[in-house]
Amino acid sequence: MVAVSICMPIYNVEKYLDQCLESIIQQTFRDFEVIMVDNGSTDDSFNICQMYALKDERFKLYRQEKAGVAAVRNTCLKHIHGEYVAWIDSDDWIDNDYLEKLVETQKKTQADIICIGNKTYMNDQIYLGSHQNKYGSYPGCEIPKKDAIGDIFFGMLSLISLWGCLIKKSLYRGFIFSEDNRYDDQGNKFKLYLQANKIVGIPEVAYTYRVREESITQSDTELLKFLEEQTANLEKLFYYVEVADFETDYFYHRYLEWLTRKLSEEAVKNDSKCQSYLKKRLKLLKSRMI
Repeated sequence: MVAVSICMPIYNVEKYLDQCLESIIQQTFRDFEVIMVDNGSTDDSFNICQMYALKDERFKLYRQEKAGVAAVRNTCLKHIHGEYVAWIDSDDWIDNDYLEKLVETQKKTQADIICIGNKTYMNDQIYLGSHQNKYGSYPGCEIPKKDAIGDIFFGMLSLISLWGCLIKKSLYRGFIFSEDNRYDDQGNKFKLYLQANKIVGIPEVAYTYRVREESITQSDTELLKFLEEQTANLEKLFYYVEVADFETDYFYHRYLEWLTRKLSEEAVKNDSKCQSYLKKRLKLLKSRMI
């Protein structure tokens, strides 16, 4: 068994893939495997992955027909052998000591989930998120489960993305990524937090998240679909916290705040369909809270 299984869904990222894979090869911590699952790429991504699989036996390559990213993540989980799992998006990259910091912190704290700060790369510039300082505001950098799960609403702690953390493999036992919408991080990671006994954040930054132009452009016609998928994920959370009998009222009030903020956003104000949809969700929530 290796210490860490790095899981990577891959689709049409030939422009960025070398930088990502090279950053993994340069890791100071060496006891890992890389599970690369090509999601039916039509560019040169698969061939690039083949080169790395041929020159380094730690790199394992699988290919499947095009599917949603959650389905690709489920394929990754079928092939892992590590004691811990780390997700890396194939257009991002990591600092040389990324894995070392995560693994050493796990050994020191015995945490089930260890998260680390991230940089954002956009328009040829790197931006550091000041919210990472908040990890250090917790005693011993131990993040309460309620706060980690609650980050699903506003993301102030950057805890809801699958990348940027190390997660004990045992938390994935019986776990399947639901494939009901595009925002698979938001719709699934909270289930791992719910099972964790200890969650720790590292205030340092060592993961670089790339914002691509195509990923930040959203047309007005997509806004309603975006809101529908977001609310589906947030309302899915309630099923899990109710079954676990965990802080239900807290999450109801966070959702109330989220809906109220969304209704006040300019883009929503100017879209009658979005206004109507969110008001219906708000009415249903209030009836549930009585």
